[in-house]
This record gives sequence, structure tokens and C-alpha cells, in this order.
Amino acid sequence: MPGKTIRARGVVQGVGFRPMIWHLARQHGLRGEVWNDGQGVLIHAFGSETDLDAFIRQIPQQLPPLAKLESLEVSALAQWPDYADFRIADSRLDGVQTPIAADAATCPACLADIADPNNRRYRYPFSNCTHCGPRLSIVQRVPYDRGNTSMAAFPMCPACQREYADPADRRFHAQANCCPACGPNLWLEDSEGRLAGIPDPIEHTVDLLRQGYIVAIKGLGGFHLACNAADNAAVDKLRQRKRRYAKPFALMAKDLAAIRRHAAVSDLEGWALQDKAAPIVLLRAAGERLAAGIAPGDDRLGFMLPYTPLHSLLLQALEMPLVMTSGNLSDEPQCTENAEARRKMAGIADYWLLHDRDIVNRLDDSVVREMDGEIRLLRRARGYSPEALTLPPGFEAADGVLAMGAELKNSFCLVKAGQAIVSQHIGDLESASVQLDYRQLIGLYQQLYGFQTTHIAVDRHPGYLSSQYGQALVDADHCQLVDVHHHHAHLAACLAEHGIALQTKPVLAAIFDGLGMGDDEALWGGEFLLGDYRHCSRLGHLQAIALPGGNQAMREPWRNTYAQLRHYFDWPALQRDYPDLAVVQLLAAKPLATLDNMIGKNLNSPLCSSCGRWFDAFAAALGLHTEAIDYEGQAAIALETLATPGFAQQQAYPDAWTMETTNGMAILSWRGLWLAVLNDLKHGIEKAVIAARIHHSLIDASVSLLLQLSAQTGTDCIVLSGGVFQNRLLLEGVGRALRAAGKTVLAPQRYPMNDGGLALGQAAIAAAKSLGS
Repeated sequence: MPGKTIRARGVVQGVGFRPMIWHLARQHGLRGEVWNDGQGVLIHAFGSETDLDAFIRQIPQQLPPLAKLESLEVSALAQWPDYADFRIADSRLDGVQTPIAADAATCPACLADIADPNNRRYRYPFSNCTHCGPRLSIVQRVPYDRGNTSMAAFPMCPACQREYADPADRRFHAQANCCPACGPNLWLEDSEGRLAGIPDPIEHTVDLLRQGYIVAIKGLGGFHLACNAADNAAVDKLRQRKRRYAKPFALMAKDLAAIRRHAAVSDLEGWALQDKAAPIVLLRAAGERLAAGIAPGDDRLGFMLPYTPLHSLLLQALEMPLVMTSGNLSDEPQCTENAEARRKMAGIADYWLLHDRDIVNRLDDSVVREMDGEIRLLRRARGYSPEALTLPPGFEAADGVLAMGAELKNSFCLVKAGQAIVSQHIGDLESASVQLDYRQLIGLYQQLYGFQTTHIAVDRHPGYLSSQYGQALVDADHCQLVDVHHHHAHLAACLAEHGIALQTKPVLAAIFDGLGMGDDEALWGGEFLLGDYRHCSRLGHLQAIALPGGNQAMREPWRNTYAQLRHYFDWPALQRDYPDLAVVQLLAAKPLATLDNMIGKNLNSPLCSSCGRWFDAFAAALGLHTEAIDYEGQAAIALETLATPGFAQQQAYPDAWTMETTNGMAILSWRGLWLAVLNDLKHGIEKAVIAARIHHSLIDASVSLLLQLSAQTGTDCIVLSGGVFQNRLLLEGVGRALRAAGKTVLAPQRYPMNDGGLALGQAAIAAAKSLGS
């Protein structure tokens, strides 16, 4: 009887892959066995050639919802035991770890269980199975067995144990399997402690939310703060208590129909909302209005659907959406422990809905947006991490690389056996608690993947805390340090995600972001590059302008406006020509002599070609968050929001930009654009029109220079990346024009184009260099 050895690699453990193989083998009358090992899943199957071929063909077509098959390798098996049937064998681990699946939203079968009064899991808020529920959030170590998760504290009852042991049951080897008899418990507290005599804490919580109270809810990867999204007073109270005065709140609604009452939802956006990752999806506000304080000054609402049974039970009883924002004070990481939540959210929450399953690994909600015809990740965390990316051809032998990521929106990346494992979003390392989380997670990932570090990749900026920690690890572990310039990493991350082979010829790129250190140790941020994984050269950039006050210029947009105007014009003459403009009057009241002195003597006023600061300068000129911003990108987002409604009816200003060439470097200069904007403001042109024409001017200038560089270099593939390209108008405008000119355009989709994707690029560059030429 013929036999086959079949090796399955990818996310194939803990996701119901072996039971699927067991069912499929029995359907085809095969004998043999299947088991987990350190490389994935191994199958020995015996039967007729016809049945074996049909079985192998159907494996990729019958995958469980959470499985991700990277490869299927088949070879002949000459000898075999005398199998009586097909069985699932015990795991045979050899010290090599395989990928862990990401946490997944509740599957339809589990939702049906908690809705069925005759089911023993009726209204049980922790129901899950092999196809859904917690994964990374509960893992303490490998292998991924119940005893190595926070579910070890809950021994299974006989009924759950029978499900767990039955290959025909969808809860076979579901490590978080539980029920009301043996699983986690839920309760409600106020500031004085646990509330007694409440038969159903979920029903009571629903009543509290209807009455306008704020409730801290322990979820899957951390706490949320929830309130009635239609209650102006409740939302305003949450903003004041949380000290989050402007940044939009995330929302959760019970189903797609409920979301459509408040936002426009495209087919792609609807698919993203209902995906197993259940991210926050940024949607255009439309229809019934919610509380004004949800997203002040923004035309978008960030909605997600319930992704745990607890969330589903809460929302099904509510007719309105809930604010579901991270449970923390602004700029601190999300709380994960009950005692921590009681302490840190005292004075914010009125009540706490708690449970006793420990959250081992913090996971923020992921955020996506539809742009340029694709769903693109802006924050990659719950539902996506720690899924691995198989690196492109040429990287098969890459191993041992740890990339430390950026300072803001940090994530890190491991490269092992040709795969890149990017961590979940960790946050801004300026916070001591976030930095502690970062160090602990690096250690956890190293343990989970049996990782041995040989190379450590860091951002070239010596002030980044991630770079400093990377250097400390190099010194301690005697690894090789690879420093990577910021914008090269953005380029390489996009190449890796899109499967561009190691030996492919260089591509062009426009990398627009806030700022990062370039290869000349200057601050860059509006760059036109030519590069591959190993090399990168700068061909052009936006005009470099001083940042008066350094970091202060990132928080106070007016400083960028003045620096731009001072660069392009004589300020006293400008005051004479435009004395009545609000922006001129506002700037005249500032300590401009001090700024002139700082810029003239280069005192804390570095030159920077940042596109982010370019947007800030024009936003402030139009009166958008001129004095200060409350969160990163706020002024630029406001400018995009203002420009969006009438964008298609406008075009670029004539003569808005000029291209100067200095030592072979193309520099985009903006005197014409500033003159046009000032004249439009003087003549009372609607600011929305001006904002749209500013966007069109940047789009036209960028496309013009990219096409010129394409002709010069003979390169038709162009990357668009960096956090500024999260501006939908910019990404779509540049992308469509380049494609219309016959160019191939690559932009990040599965990994953030902001600094959250930087570690992937650092890792790819360090891996390429480690492999030699």
C-alpha cells in the first residue's frame, strides 16, 4: 500500500489543524497518524494513490479558520507500521518552536452556544473553541499547552475534558476550553469593592451604561473604559477624567447594521469589521450623530464589532454603541491586572467589570483604514500578532536577527529560519511602564521561539531608547550591531511585505513621515530614495527648514509656520503685505526675536526635511491647532479632514513648487505655494478650498519628481510609505497618478506604514547584510 509523508508548516498548531486532517483522512479511507512537532505538523498517510492524491489536494482547501499554511511538502514513505485506522498521535517536540496563532474573535458556533438557553454555556462570557478565543494574550511559555497558559488555574470539568479529548469535537485540544462549571468567573465592583446579590453582572452593567456611568471592563488583552456613546455628558466626563482631551475614542456596536446607522461602510470595510481579527476600522461618519466628544474635529469614526462573548453579551442588550477606549490614563499602557485597574482607574471609572483569567500579554486593539483600494493596518496588535511573515526569496537562511524598532509606536521583530515575527504594537517608549513592557516582551518572544540572537538592528538615531537598549544587549550578548537609517527601514519593510526578492534591482521610494535620522545624521522626513535591502541613496527631498525649539516644534505647529515663512520671505515685508491675516497677527505676538536668534545661531533648531512638519505648518496657517496639538498628527489630520469634502473639484496651485538641484540632489521648494495660500487667505477664499489645493500641490510635485527620477534611473517600481501616507488623499492621489503613468506602486498593507512597521524593515536590512552579497 503506498504511503506519503506530508509536512505542513505555518500556523498549524492549536488551531484545529490535526482534527481537520483526521476527518479528511477518514473520509478518504486512509490509515496512518498525524502529530505536532517542532517544525509544524507531520502526517504519515497510507492508502491508494487516488485517495492519497485527493487527500493532499484538499488539505489547503479545508483549513480551519485560524490556520495559515505556509507550505506543504510531500515525499514517499517506504516503510510504515501496520495501522488499523487513522489517529492523532501525541506531540513530539524537539526544542524548535512553531508559530503561535493570534487571538481571534468569537466564532459563529460559540455565539450560537451562548445564545441557546438549552446549552450549558448559555450566556457564559468565556466560551471559546479551537476556531476562536485567546491565544497570545494567555501564553506564558511554549509549547502552547493549557499548563503553559493562564488557563492552568482552571482545571477542566469532566464535560469539558471529554470535548477536549475528542477529535470529532470542535473543542479538541482547545487550550482555553471551559464552561461555567470550571472556567473563569465574572463579577462587578464599585469603588468600595465587589457588589453582592447581583444575579447577572452583565445585565447590571448594561443598566449602568444606560444611566451614563463609566465602566472599566476587563477584556481579552487589557482593560477598556466604556460609556454610552450617545450620551454627551458621559463622553465629556470620560474625556476629563481620562485626561484625553481631543484624540478620538474607539467605538463598539453590536452588529454591522448598528454601525451603518452612524457611519458609511464600504464592502471592504464591512469585510474588515467582520474579519476574525476584529480590528477597529476607521469609517466616514454618516447618518445618526453620536456624542460630539467622540471624535472632535474629525470626519471619521473608529468602529469595531464585539470580539469576545463578554462584549457580545453586553452589546446585544444595548440599542446604542459604546465608547470602548483603552483602560489607562493618557500616554500610559493599557491596564491588564485587576489590582492595577482598581488603582490606576480610581477616579476615572465608576464601576469595574472584572474576571479572574489573567492577561499574560497586553494586546491593544488593532486599527485599519481603507485607502487606495486596500485595507491597510495602521496599528498591528490583537488579531494579527504574532503571525509570522515568510521573507522573500533569498532570505531562506536568514536567522538570529532581533530588530529593536522605533521610539514611537514601537514594535520589535525577530527573524528566524527565513521568517519575520513582528511583535504587537507596544507603544511610545518615552513611558517607563511601556519600556518595561517592551523589555519583558522581547524576552518572552525569545523564549517562545527558542530564539538565539546573532545580530541586533537599531535605528541610527542614538537618542532612541530602543537603540540604546539594543546597544546594551549587544554589549551583554556579544552580538553584531547593525544600525539602519530610518527611511531605508520604511522602504525595506514595504519590499519585504510585498515579497520582493533579495536580489531584485533597486526601487524608487517616496518616504514621508514626521522625522527620522538619515545617513548623513541630519533629520529627514520628506525623502525620495533609490534602494534595495542592502543599499539606499537619497535622490531628492523636501526643502529642509529649521525646527525652532526642536521637539517643541512638533508640539506647537505655529513654530513650523514661522520657520517656513521666514525661510521663503522677508518677515517684516510679509507683515506689511498681509497685516490683517490671522496667522500673521498671531505670529507677530510670539517671541520671534528669540526664534530668530535660535535659528540664526543653530541653537536647538536643527534643519529638517519633514513632510509631517510641512503639513503642520500649513494647517497652522489655516488656523487648525495653531497653538498646540493634543496628540501626534492632529494638525495634519485636521487639514486632511478639511480638504476631503471638495477635494475632487480642486487642483494644484499654479507654480506652487520649484525643483532646485544642489550637488545632484533634487529639492522641492515651496515659496510659490506659500504665496498662493497667503493671497487666498487675504481674499477670503474658503479654507476648505485652500486645504484641498495644498494637498493637490504636494501630490503633483511628488508625482512629477518621481516620474523624473524614474526616467533617470530606469526604475518603474515605486514604494510609498511613512506615517504621512496615512493621509488618504495623499496616498490615493500619488498612487493613482503613478499607476496611470504605467508605474508599479507598492504601499504597506499588512504592516503599518508608520513607525509601527519600522522593525520589519530593520530586520530585513540586517538579515540581508548578514547573508552577504
